[in-house]
Amino acid sequence: MITGKASENALLSYLWYISFAEPFGVPSERFNENKNKQMKIGIYGKYVNEKYKESIYKIFEVFVEFQISLWIHRSYAKVLKESFPNIFERLIINNSELMPVDLDFMISIGGDGTFLEAFASLKMKNIPLLGINTGRLGFLADISHDEVEKTMERLLNKDYLIEKRSVIKTELSKDQGISFPYAINDVTVHKRDSSSMITIHAYLNNEYLTTYWADGLVISTPSGSTAYSMSAGGPIVTPDSQSLIITPIANHNLTVRPLVLPDTNNILLKIEGRQSKFLLSLDSRSYVIEESLEIEIYKTIEPMNLVKFKDMSYYNTLRNKLMWGVDKRN
Repeated sequence: MITGKASENALLSYLWYISFAEPFGVPSERFNENKNKQMKIGIYGKYVNEKYKESIYKIFEVFVEFQISLWIHRSYAKVLKESFPNIFERLIINNSELMPVDLDFMISIGGDGTFLEAFASLKMKNIPLLGINTGRLGFLADISHDEVEKTMERLLNKDYLIEKRSVIKTELSKDQGISFPYAINDVTVHKRDSSSMITIHAYLNNEYLTTYWADGLVISTPSGSTAYSMSAGGPIVTPDSQSLIITPIANHNLTVRPLVLPDTNNILLKIEGRQSKFLLSLDSRSYVIEESLEIEIYKTIEPMNLVKFKDMSYYNTLRNKLMWGVDKRN
């Protein structure tokens, strides 16, 4: 059995927050120290959606006008060069293969899937991340394409907030070559085939919780509560709630329901099934894992830094994205 880290994590998290962390939703002093220094921005994306091509062009127009130094993910740089050849030549670009550690922030251009990949690309560097939505739903990438000009203006004027979001880490009892074992949304274990369910024995701080007979299990952060967990019947939890959610997928015991617990808990999973392997997913990255392995999941000390603005409300996002109140009686 893997040794639990809950008590140690709880103490370290508390010391980290009182020493370094900025409170939920307060201005970041780091970016107000020197408003005259040249801003350095990273750009992450995968493709240019024709529907939002004009909005994306406006982003880079601002970068040219204010001579912003850019580091662009290599594959996306090729896409941009083909889509916007004229303005691409005028950009100030750092051509280093490695991401600079002194970026003021990273901008993800795409949907939530692109945002999750951008988070993974940061490798837990302390670089704030902003998501511009040119995808579909967009809970993490929540800046609308028609707000890009206003957003760029606010960024340049340092008129934004840094919101701390929980990150969870996965440790396996045997190394499986997972280079980035972190997730901002969720960690999921799932059966590989379409036939029989798997058996998942769950422990909290080494104390037995229950056994799930199901297609899988989602361990979610508050940020991920509106993702896979929600589609499996889990609750929506606000980002500042300091909790984890355990949600079974197609559970065979109807009395076993989703569980919300403090994020100081250490979660240990042991898997059984007719197949010798199962799937382990960290956000959008999936791995085939042997069933004999034990999986430990816990909240990390370091959060993800998310760029937000004063007039942005999580509840407003819920109403808009989930279409709450779209009823003629309202």
